[in-house]
Amino acid sequence: MKIIKLETFTKPYVSFVKITVEDGATGFGQMSTYHADITAQIFHKQVAPWVLGKEYFNFDDLEDFIFEREHKFPGSYLLRAIAGLDTALWDLKGKIENKPVVSLIGGSPGKLRIYGSSMKRDIKPFDEAERFKKLHNEKGVNAFKFRVGSECGRGKDEWEGRTEDIVRTINQSFDKNIIKMVDANSCYEPHQAIEIGKLLEDNNVTHFEEPCPYWKPDQTRIVTDALKIDVTGGEQDCDLRIWKDMVKRRIVNIFQPDVMYMGGLTKALKAASIIKEGGFICTPHTANLSLVTICTMHFLKAIENAGPYLEFSIEGEDYYPWQQNLFLNDPYFIDDGKVEIKDIPGWGVEINPDWLNNSDYKVSRIDD
Repeated sequence: MKIIKLETFTKPYVSFVKITVEDGATGFGQMSTYHADITAQIFHKQVAPWVLGKEYFNFDDLEDFIFEREHKFPGSYLLRAIAGLDTALWDLKGKIENKPVVSLIGGSPGKLRIYGSSMKRDIKPFDEAERFKKLHNEKGVNAFKFRVGSECGRGKDEWEGRTEDIVRTINQSFDKNIIKMVDANSCYEPHQAIEIGKLLEDNNVTHFEEPCPYWKPDQTRIVTDALKIDVTGGEQDCDLRIWKDMVKRRIVNIFQPDVMYMGGLTKALKAASIIKEGGFICTPHTANLSLVTICTMHFLKAIENAGPYLEFSIEGEDYYPWQQNLFLNDPYFIDDGKVEIKDIPGWGVEINPDWLNNSDYKVSRIDD
């Protein structure tokens, strides 16, 4: 069946994609978040023209064809747009075959344990610990990640002494049964990261994410080799050549592809295979509660080298006002520290019609 229509529903942070094939079957996907209004323009100009009229079912070849036609534009924005196509194709396939996406890729519906992922750096250590305690007591969450350093901070802390304070405060607030992780978001030079890493080791932190600028992998490798705890990274990387190099040179211990940054599930599965062949764990990055976390749930539940936890943002309307009311029926309900993939075709979620009706609409058709 041929693709005959591609529609986008866009607000500045989020753009959903609807795909329609000849027999009227449809699927919904999402482009990567942030500047989604720009990504939607790229989608209609540099993605849609190459796929309208094409058969839908060979996702890999279809997406390779886009790259060939747009070979002068190999970067992130094109991939963010292709993610919308790819995730819509998977939803379409699931609905046609009456299976959830997780079942299409070798897994099965069910529950996934989460780790609560804090995005805030302006929060005081005591207040962060109290947030974690509340989630532990009320929802059974037993693993948490918090922020150290300053984002791409050139070695600077968010404020003087914050990193040391929050690491010690979180450790003192919980016993060893609570998993503790940190994310430095490319803050440190290697010597600083190693010093911070020793502090983390002394305070029962198990996971040190993106300690050095991610675009300087040799620096990260120095830190990985110097520490006992796991050094993790990869969320920003979207080129499979880079993934092969990172795995071959063992830049980190745990690898974290992002489904949307990668260009969709199809390419993320390729990254997971590269990681598996290297003998490493894949713990995908997912930093908000748009469709990216739903897609990652299906992805994580299917791959053989999955890490033990799904990253799950704990931020609400104060931090992410744009992620409110995207879906009906609360697909992110937490019970005993777990979320659940239902046995529903496709991604198994319903996008809020009110959100779609109040978005910027654009369509590319086969006859345009």
